[in-house]
Parts: sequence; structure tokens; C-alpha cells
Amino acid sequence: MAGELRGPGDRPALSRCISVASDRFATEFWSRDALHSRADELAGPDGFADLFSADAVDELVTRRGVRTPFMRMAKEGEVLPASAYTASGGFGAEVGDQVASDRVFARFADGATIVLQGLHRLWPPLIEFTRQLVDDLGHPVQVNAYVTPPGSQGFDPHYDTHDVFVLQIAGEKHWRIHRPVHVDPLASQPWSGHREAVARAALEEPVIDAVFRPGDALYLPRGWIHSAVAGGDETSVHLTIGVSAYTHADVVQALVARVGDSERLRASLPLGVDFDDAEQMAGIVRDTVDALVELVQRPDASATASALAQRFDRDIRPEPLAPLATLAALATLDATAVVRLRDALRVRMESQDDRVRLVTRETALSLPIEAEPAVRRIVAGEPVRVGDLPGLDAESAVVVARRLVRERIAVIETSE
Repeated sequence: MAGELRGPGDRPALSRCISVASDRFATEFWSRDALHSRADELAGPDGFADLFSADAVDELVTRRGVRTPFMRMAKEGEVLPASAYTASGGFGAEVGDQVASDRVFARFADGATIVLQGLHRLWPPLIEFTRQLVDDLGHPVQVNAYVTPPGSQGFDPHYDTHDVFVLQIAGEKHWRIHRPVHVDPLASQPWSGHREAVARAALEEPVIDAVFRPGDALYLPRGWIHSAVAGGDETSVHLTIGVSAYTHADVVQALVARVGDSERLRASLPLGVDFDDAEQMAGIVRDTVDALVELVQRPDASATASALAQRFDRDIRPEPLAPLATLAALATLDATAVVRLRDALRVRMESQDDRVRLVTRETALSLPIEAEPAVRRIVAGEPVRVGDLPGLDAESAVVVARRLVRERIAVIETSE
């Protein structure tokens, strides 16, 4: 990902979660309104079976050595203590908080909900899907799974401080959705701060009152009140994809972080300042606001954009690299190999004098200016045969490709 904007029709992962065109979703629903999409309205004949399943839940609980905080359990709105479903890993894995399948079974059979957290880091199909969805949305994404016994409710009516997509995987779940009592809450404004208003709103007529079945999907902007109860005689499994949308408040924080650039704002307050003197403080506040306005009205937005880009880099992860396979592939890389930019990697390209420079969060690579056309071709994102890299002979192209792979900027395509 080199930072370019994507067209409204070029969002394949997002299109799996919504029943309207992505450009319509962007203008009518994103951060504005809830959207319930039935399975027969969505792309793909098999729902979300390729992403997750009830069998995947059992595998994670029994075979993957999952530890807290990647799992928690809740019952009737209360989160259970970790000791209720974890135990020692035993000999060779001396940890005290590994998920214990027998304890999980006991709590689950008693009506508790299993919450598998951070699946965008744990489950391979979701690792790939999440990376694609980040590209589509331009905001960081996480994935949790909620596994609820028949007739049980994991959490009381509440709202989240992030947007969510809900994908029903197995069983049924009855969702009730109500409009916000606090629109667009920030992370510092959880629903518990509006507990009474949320409880009152949950008693009113819901905007959406529907039973979700496998393949159904839901989009909720942050702040929308929701609760869900597993229906039927089957265990309900759904994925909640949380989107940590960047806000105008984030832009303000990035702007304010530049206060050190202003000589006026760096100046000390008057000697003997009296913070209880309302008139004196009013003058100080006016002067400060004037200086702040002067700072933020500077036409160059690059510093603010750079601060937000750095934060975005910290919030996401690029395509994983297989250390052994990559090193082995490097040893045999030649002009017939196909390389491409590492997926979801943010790259800044700079050309100066006789060098072209590639900068990522982890590395900075400088190459001779003769490599600029080849580097630009790779940064564009499409796979390319090493021997076809423009501006270089075959031997030089191999050298450049090796450097890009070695510095974790490009990956070698396999013939799987």
C-alpha cells in the first residue's frame, strides 16, 4: 500500500460485508446508519465459512495454546475471572493462564459466552481478510468471535466506541438495535458513562429487530446500542469486526501535538501568575487561542498528515513474512522470479540527486537513481517478473529485487 486512494468499486473485502455498492455505503451508511444485509444479498455462495467456523472455535480452544487476553468468557453481562477457564500449561509450558478446554466446556455448558479476541492475529483466513479490509476502509481493524450457547445472552444492551461489522457464522442470534444516546463516542466515552440513558433507550422500539442466520451481516456505527440473544437449539457463532475509525478529533490532537513549533506557545506564563484571577487568566487564554489558531492555520498540512500516518503504521501490521521460506527463496532468486510489494506496507518513496530512497516504519533503503523506474514499478503494487523491471539489465534487476526482499519491502510470489 503506497498511500494512494482506492476507487469505490475496488473494495472486495468490504463488499463481502455489505449488501449495497461500496460507494453508496460510503455516502449513506458509513458512520451514519445501521445496515442489515441478508445472506442472499451478499457476494459469495458460502457465506463466511471460508473465514471461520464452529470447528475453528474448538481448534483454538483445544489445540492452539491460546492464553489470556486472547480469550475471555462472560455470562449475563458479567465477565468471568480468568481462573474460571484457564489453568497452568503444564510441563514445558510453565504459564498460568493458558485456556483449559475442560474448564471452558464447564462454563460454556452452564450458559457462558466464549469470546475469542484478536483473531486477526491468530487465525490465518482472518489475518488475510483483515489485511484486505484495512486496505478497503483505510482504518485499523480487529476481529473477535462471540460463541453463545442456545438461549443465552453474553452482554447487556450497550454501545461500542468503534464501528463494527457483524458476520453470522453458525446458528442464530436475535439482534435488537437502537439509535445512539451519545453520537460518535470517542474511546474515552464508553457506554458506562451513559448507563441509564442506554437502558432507557433499549426499552424503546428498536430500529432493527431481526434473527441473524449464517451468512447474514450487520454494520453498526459507533454509539449504536445493541444486544443479542442466541436463538434456536444451536450454538451461535458470530464475528465482530471492530473498526477503530480515525476522527476529526484525531486530526486536532495531531495539530495540537505541534505546539512546540510555535514560539508564542513555548513562551512562559507571566511571573507571579495567579490562576484564581479570572481576568488575568481570560487574557492568557485569549493569547493562547490566538497563537494556536496561528499555528493550525499554516497551509502546510504535511506534519499533521505524517503524524497520523505514523500512528496508522503502529496500528496495523503488513503482510506476514515466512522467515525460512523467504530466506530459501532469496537463495535461488533470479530473473524469472516474480516479486511484488509486501501487502499493506506503507512505503514513502523519495528521489534526491543520485539516489532513490524507500522508507517504511521498520527500514530505510537507499539505491542508485538508476533503480528508480524499477522501484516505482514495484511500489505500484502489481506483481512483476524480475527480468521485466524497467531501466535495469537482468543482473542489476536481480540485485535490486534481492535488496527489496531482504529489507522486507517486497515479497517473492510463489506458484501455490
